[in-house]
Amino acid sequence: MAIREHAGKKAVALLVLGLGALLSGCMTNQTVEPASEANFTPRDKKLLANPPYARAQIPEPYLRHIVNFHRKESPGTIVVDSDARYLYYVLEKGKAIRYGVTVGEEALVFSGVAKVGRREEWPSWTPTKDIKKRLGNIPDFVGPGPHNPLGARGLYLYANGRDTLYRIHGTNQPEYIGEAISSGCIRMTNEDVIDLYNRVKLGSPVVVLAPSQGDSPNSPRMALGSGLVSN
Repeated sequence: MAIREHAGKKAVALLVLGLGALLSGCMTNQTVEPASEANFTPRDKKLLANPPYARAQIPEPYLRHIVNFHRKESPGTIVVDSDARYLYYVLEKGKAIRYGVTVGEEALVFSGVAKVGRREEWPSWTPTKDIKKRLGNIPDFVGPGPHNPLGARGLYLYANGRDTLYRIHGTNQPEYIGEAISSGCIRMTNEDVIDLYNRVKLGSPVVVLAPSQGDSPNSPRMALGSGLVSN
C-alpha cells in the first residue's frame, strides 16, 4: 500500500512538473518590446524628460505586443476592444500590434465605425459641458504638455463627416491603463500613442467594438500569440 501510495504521489509530482513546463513554454511566446524613444521628436524628449506624474508599472498583458489577429479588418485599421482593454493596429499576414488602453465607463463608451479625421501632436484640451458637469471643478482650457489629459498625441474620430467627440490620445495618468474610468475616450501611454500616431494615416478606419462584443479580458481570442514589435 505504501509503495502504491508513493508511486501515486510521484506520478502527481511529474504531472505538475510537466504542466509547469508547458505553461512556461506558453509564457515565452509573450515577448514585450522595451520602452523606446526611437520615435520621439526633440519636443517629445524635452516634454517627457520629467513628466508631472509617476512612472507607472504597466501590467505585462497591457504592454505593447505583436499578436496573431483572427478578425478580417484590412491592414492599417484600428480596432478597439473595450471589453479586453486593448487597441489593435492591424498588420499584414494575420498580425496586429496590441496596445493596452484605458477605456470609458460602460455608459460612456462609443461604438461603431469611424475614421481618423484629424491628427494632432501635443493637443490642447477644451472640456465639453458634459465633461465639466461630470468632473466638477476643472479648467475651461488646458494647453499642450505632459500635464494635459490628452497627452502627447491625439487622433480625432469622425463619422459621416462629423466629429464624434471620441478620441484616441495619450494620458497623464498611465497608472490606469487596463481599466475603465475615462470619459468615453481611449487613453494610451504617451510612448504607445506616439508609436501608434506614427503608423496611422489621416482617414484610417477605426472599428470600436460594442460592449460585450469584444474578447473577454481572461480569454482574449485576438491575442493568440506574440512576438517582438519592430519600430
